[in-house]
Amino acid sequence: MQPELDKVFKALADPTRRYLLDQLHEDNGQTLGELCARLDMTRQTVTQHLSVLEAANLVSTVRRGREKLHYLNPVPLQEMQERWVDKFERPRLRALSAVKRRAEEAMTDKPSYVYVTYIESTPEKVWQALTDAELSGQYWGHRNESDWQPGSRWEHVRLDGSGIADVYGEVLEAVPPKRLVTSWYDVGNPEVPPSRATYDIEQYDAIVRLTVTHEDLPDEQAKRDVGRGWPAVLANLKSLLETGHVLPQQPWTMP
Repeated sequence: MQPELDKVFKALADPTRRYLLDQLHEDNGQTLGELCARLDMTRQTVTQHLSVLEAANLVSTVRRGREKLHYLNPVPLQEMQERWVDKFERPRLRALSAVKRRAEEAMTDKPSYVYVTYIESTPEKVWQALTDAELSGQYWGHRNESDWQPGSRWEHVRLDGSGIADVYGEVLEAVPPKRLVTSWYDVGNPEVPPSRATYDIEQYDAIVRLTVTHEDLPDEQAKRDVGRGWPAVLANLKSLLETGHVLPQQPWTMP
């Protein structure tokens, strides 16, 4: 069995941890205090349960000011379904797609989309991959061009030599190699207010946890688009940093 799935099974074996996942399914992006409110446990005990869920990549966290928000990450559940359910039962269960939709629901003061991936690399190399025009062109299909200083313009430029930027925005925050925040304007919809993407890069021994938070998305279609786009782009980035080459097929073109 894959070690990652071992952690998922261990996390799901405890009824309290399953209850915490249920709570995040119902209302994603809760603080520790909100999760503790319905449990007759100390904050320390709940924190320990959440740490097990984070280790299994079932829960991801994002800091918002002084608070830490907890989000359900459905990817390991999807992998478990594919490994242990799909090949035994037909038609496929639809439960996980509902969880994913709920996880990406619009919230007035919470991120609209959060995706976490783990990469065998260093924070410096992940930062370079996000900000270097040549590297980003290899795994993203566009070049990310900027001097990456707060207040500077950045552009997501096509690789065909036309110089056309399909997305542009402002560098709102840059703390290499830990955190990058950018606004996103869609050239095709100039009247739509910008969204905002945040990259948080954290070292965990020999691996890096990269958390991408995309918020202020204009509508449900935009949420569906980023829900398909970010996993594909970050899978390509992960492959490039870990193996030296991108995936054999552009993952965002796959059905």
